[in-house]
Amino acid sequence: MKDAALKRISLMIREDQARVLADRGLNLSGLIRDLLDDYLSDHKITLSVSEETRAIYDKIISNTGSTDQDVETYLRDSLKILLHDKIQAMMKLESTVFGNRD
Repeated sequence: MKDAALKRISLMIREDQARVLADRGLNLSGLIRDLLDDYLSDHKITLSVSEETRAIYDKIISNTGSTDQDVETYLRDSLKILLHDKIQAMMKLESTVFGNRD
């Protein structure tokens, strides 16, 4: 949406955030537009991860030329495993609470 009209707004951020952005040489307007595009997208998700996981992600992505699209296949596999584990835990909970009804 590079050709979309822009609207000027007023935004307040903490002083420490402003310092970090300046130290990193980041354009706040561009950063916020990108983050809003991601947030409002029907096809993007945001994950909060540990510092260690973020470092691993950054190292792999930056050194392999991989993209988020490359990660998607692995994310689907992880979600399948997560769902299976949660179903198993819920079945165990049901058995503990109500006994075996078979």
